Amino acid sequence: MISTRARHLLAEYHGCDCTTLNDVEKVRALMRRAAEAAGATVVAEVFHEYRPQGVTGVVVIEESHLSVHTWPECGYAAVDFYTCGESIPERADAVLREGLSAEQAEVMIVDRGLDTLAVARHDPRRDLKLAGE
Repeated sequence: MISTRARHLLAEYHGCDCTTLNDVEKVRALMRRAAEAAGATVVAEVFHEYRPQGVTGVVVIEESHLSVHTWPECGYAAVDFYTCGESIPERADAVLREGLSAEQAEVMIVDRGLDTLAVARHDPRRDLKLAGE
């Protein structure tokens, strides 16, 4: 059976450099560097710059994805890094903390996949409520 085991890093960066958070090319380069530092293989990327401020983007990797959403006016960025395979999300976190000049970071890593306890306990017939029930 193919392994579905994965790791999901959820990060909130506070006190970040506002200029970086509002520069789509800086954020794009930083996310690419973070993916590569984690040992992931970048296959595509899509980024969007909001007006008057903010950036959102996704880096698709062979192992899954990284996404970022920035709020320059608050000095805040939210990052999501889902990876299966041998990628090491903690390395991406180190690159992002430094690159964003984050004063504080809240990071959580969740084990994902069919062999994790949370998924093993999930029974869609029991847990799913259909509209109208």
